[in-house]
Amino acid sequence: MIPGLEGCDCFEMTTPDRGYGSATLVGRTCGSGPPLLLLHGNPLTHVSWHKVAPLLASRHRLIMADLRGYGDSRGPEDGGAGSVNYSFRAMAADLVDLMTHFGYREFDVAGHDRGARVAHRMTLDHPDRVRRAAVIDILPSHHIWTHGSAEWARSSWHWLFMIQPRDMPERMMAGVPARYFIEQKISKPGKGLAPFAPEAFEEYVRCFTWKTIRGSCEDYRACASSDLAIDTEDFAADRRVACPLLVLWGRESHTGTVFGDVLSVWRRYAAGEVTGGPIDAGHYVNEEKPEETAARLQRHFAA
Repeated sequence: MIPGLEGCDCFEMTTPDRGYGSATLVGRTCGSGPPLLLLHGNPLTHVSWHKVAPLLASRHRLIMADLRGYGDSRGPEDGGAGSVNYSFRAMAADLVDLMTHFGYREFDVAGHDRGARVAHRMTLDHPDRVRRAAVIDILPSHHIWTHGSAEWARSSWHWLFMIQPRDMPERMMAGVPARYFIEQKISKPGKGLAPFAPEAFEEYVRCFTWKTIRGSCEDYRACASSDLAIDTEDFAADRRVACPLLVLWGRESHTGTVFGDVLSVWRRYAAGEVTGGPIDAGHYVNEEKPEETAARLQRHFAA
């Protein structure tokens, strides 16, 4: 059992095919109050919220789902042209359908890493569904692709590796033990695996199968192709986040150290209120500093 998630109910739900193939989403739900959707990053699962969930469950109904292709969730066998079947648009549609399945027309959403990119896309594609949003340790994908640097490439090597033509990166990632790859991917200089509970780490290793490797590579390919085309079109048309947006990042993460003023960047992509700031952590903010993460989320979503 994952500590912090003992009282949660598990769910499995198959989404309709809205042009991106159907997905089967797996996750947990717990708590009571206004609905809050929590989304994880790569190469993690919804379990990455296990330290934060108990701190929010008394005031929110939490829905924590594995993104299509990640964890125990499943997506289409074919990634589609431009890997569109694993695009953030496809993932956002999945999760809006999931919230409809649970009976929620409007809801709040918070995401870390890839999950934050799904949340960003959700605010643009489904503005009538998202009440407030929070993104943790990311900048808009469009900004990253248009402001690349050698420093960014060194710290984000997997962005460039995982977008290579299928299935070369998949075979290379599957060619080493899952435990080795996960440890090398999520351990950071000076921190190692300290931010992660042993039970959570074992869950990430368990879920790092060929399905997850394939789905995550398609996710990264989509980010650099179909997603980038969508993001560029939105940016040119001045379509921006309208709901109140909380932006958090790890003070030691490359999000701020490489790109500088994080809030100023996000304000170019948002028409509404943008608040937030750094937390004294690395990239995995919600697992390294769960109490502060939960407190900031609670203040934002209670407004």
